Amino acid sequence: MSQPRWAVVVPVKRLTEAKSRLRGALPGVPHEELALALAADTLRAVLACPAVADALVVTDDPRVARATRAAGARTLADLPDAGLNGAFRHGAARIPARWVAGLTADLPALRPDELAAALLAAQRDPEGVRRFVADAPGTGTVLLAAPPGVDLDPRFGIGSAVAHEASGALPLTGHWPSLRRDVDTVDDLAAAARLGLGPRTAALLASARPARATG
Repeated sequence: MSQPRWAVVVPVKRLTEAKSRLRGALPGVPHEELALALAADTLRAVLACPAVADALVVTDDPRVARATRAAGARTLADLPDAGLNGAFRHGAARIPARWVAGLTADLPALRPDELAAALLAAQRDPEGVRRFVADAPGTGTVLLAAPPGVDLDPRFGIGSAVAHEASGALPLTGHWPSLRRDVDTVDDLAAAARLGLGPRTAALLASARPARATG
């Protein structure tokens, strides 16, 4: 594989606000611990990816920042009330001229080789065009990539796959199940577990109390 060329920006909300639809997903596990584990396992895969030269986590949560620095990545304080797209733009603006990717922080099953394959596919053709990877349902976006000199121009949110394509980004269609498996719901978490979770999320899943039967 060629020398790593990519900088990856990963925004992470405050843990008390992140992944609200997962609140209570793991009985006996504090919600903030689950949100942190999802982000930590995502970052672990990013740092292990041979195509990645730099990882930047945009956050204003002190626990996330400490965990990020301990893992060997850089942190950048988020802007007040910037939102997810603002955080992506803020991070991308701090990257020197090189290939930049914005990645969501809820990919606990992410495999470094799948991320590398997607990033390398984004470099192939055509030049000067942003590329994106849709999530497993095909409506959201997990990865947005831009070549040097091209604005990342993120459109993350509901219906972001359509929004990114309408903005001129082209879809990447490789078979990367762990990259496409973002986690917003309990069912998503179960699907990610079937792919194989990263160590922090897996440990929390193993430690969760069994749900009490009713009826």
